[in-house]
Amino acid sequence: MRQRSGPSFDGARLVQSRVRNYYTLIGLIAVMFAAEATMHFTHFTWSRWIVTITAAVATLLAFGAGLKPTDFGLGPDTYARGMRWAATIIVVVVAAIALALAIPPLRDLFHNDAYRTLPWALFSAFVLIPLQTVIPEELLFRGIILGALLRRHRTWVAVAIQAVLFGLWHVVSSLGLTASNEGFSDAVGSGAVGTILGIVGAVLFTGISGVVFGWLRVKTGSLLPCLALHWAANGAGAVAAALAWQLS
Repeated sequence: MRQRSGPSFDGARLVQSRVRNYYTLIGLIAVMFAAEATMHFTHFTWSRWIVTITAAVATLLAFGAGLKPTDFGLGPDTYARGMRWAATIIVVVVAAIALALAIPPLRDLFHNDAYRTLPWALFSAFVLIPLQTVIPEELLFRGIILGALLRRHRTWVAVAIQAVLFGLWHVVSSLGLTASNEGFSDAVGSGAVGTILGIVGAVLFTGISGVVFGWLRVKTGSLLPCLALHWAANGAGAVAAALAWQLS
């Protein structure tokens, strides 16, 4: 029997391929969220690295599935532009944090029980946060997810989808936000209402941040500015928290 060919058959194969790709992407997202929940609800040493491992494996599989360095924002032709943007972002954010620390009412917002000592804050900022948070999340959201979506959707649709997912990603990590941050707990309370407000606020803030990260990724064509902004917000923020405790 002769094998069917022609436009209709090719179109059917294209649809089947896209459906499989979407199923794969949905499966990845499910695994990501399961890994995030495991990291936050367990207290094993290995579970601290489960998101990092997930990102590393997913990146290798994504390359094997056909995504290219340019889809991740890691094309060689974007390095110089990406590094210029990254350096500028770090300088601006660190300067803004330093200015906020100099204002006592704003300084209280940096109080975080997780970073009471400067040595631990520095270790977290330059080792744990980059390896456990910044690099894995940027590879997953602005690398794989955004890169895959940009192949099939308009830019604003792709950026919006990954931003919504990035916001929802922070539901679990924001459960204890008001309890661990003195400034936030003073503002919204530490009871059930405060916890809910903390979660909603965190999801909205990180969702909007996801739009900014996505815009940076598309604007520059590079993942480096996203890594820089993410680190400046988290890593420099950790050091600022320790300094805020010292200055109080």
